Amino acid sequence: MSVTSVPSTLPIYQYAGIQPGPKLLVFGAVHGNETCGTIAIRRVLQELENGALRLERGTLTLIPVVNPLAYQLQRRQGDRDMNRSMGITEKPQDFEDKLSNIICPILQDHDVLLDLHSFHTPGTPFALIGPANNSGQLEPFAFAEAEESLALHLGVSRFVEGWLETYAQGVSDRQTRGVEANVEYGVGTTEVMRRYGGIAVTLECGQHEEVQAPDVAYKAIRNTLAHLAMIHTDIPHQPPAKTEVIKLYRVVDKHHDEDRFYGEWNSFEKIKQGQIIAHRHDGTPLTAEKDGWIVFPNPEARVDDEWYYLAESSVRLR
Repeated sequence: MSVTSVPSTLPIYQYAGIQPGPKLLVFGAVHGNETCGTIAIRRVLQELENGALRLERGTLTLIPVVNPLAYQLQRRQGDRDMNRSMGITEKPQDFEDKLSNIICPILQDHDVLLDLHSFHTPGTPFALIGPANNSGQLEPFAFAEAEESLALHLGVSRFVEGWLETYAQGVSDRQTRGVEANVEYGVGTTEVMRRYGGIAVTLECGQHEEVQAPDVAYKAIRNTLAHLAMIHTDIPHQPPAKTEVIKLYRVVDKHHDEDRFYGEWNSFEKIKQGQIIAHRHDGTPLTAEKDGWIVFPNPEARVDDEWYYLAESSVRLR
């Protein structure tokens, strides 16, 4: 890639209501091949411009393409995955470092983040939420109720928690194997937002090419605006009557190029304790520790990267 082809600007759109209110930030294409959020945000922008949608109060900031280099390349990342190890860098080394230095102050200036994504294998849309209120060292948090309320109004009924805690377990496992790893590599947009005192939800709107995914993203933006009373609506969205809440508890890395899944897996496919999920290159079987789900299986994972997650039922949002 020539230097001149590297994007030099980050388009950001902001609308301010005359009345004060929440400051909402909506992201699309943090990963360049996840375009449902981009399509949805551009639809909202058009409605704001033609008057079909009116912002009544607060501030709405829309970034249709957060990572323009990855988007231009039509792949997950540019130089690296910005949604891993995100933060201010005094001496930026790559494109995503430079982007993070722009994005982090924007996050700090907002109250709420809705980050729109899609996923690799077929499955049902779901929302990733942060931890319960706690004063621990890993991810202290004090606004779980507000974040849960937002998640319940997005338009999905499946929710996932336990991301950073599980990622920290994976880091510990890598360090035991002698692989260099840092828990900060699990920190992305939502973790940064919570560290700045806001609330944040990642919405996984469907498989990358799913034709309904942009509509899931669009409805989530509208529902969020209504939930925060930033727009007027005659029929507000109601929380789902029944929820499915899943807690990640273990991440399994790929150790060798010849590690193989035992069959084909979809994300959130149910598994039974003792069920074979995969085999190491030497034939050692990898089995489920308990009844639950396999989440984010990635047949294309690189050695020493996350291969799949295991999850169990959670009592939150019940």
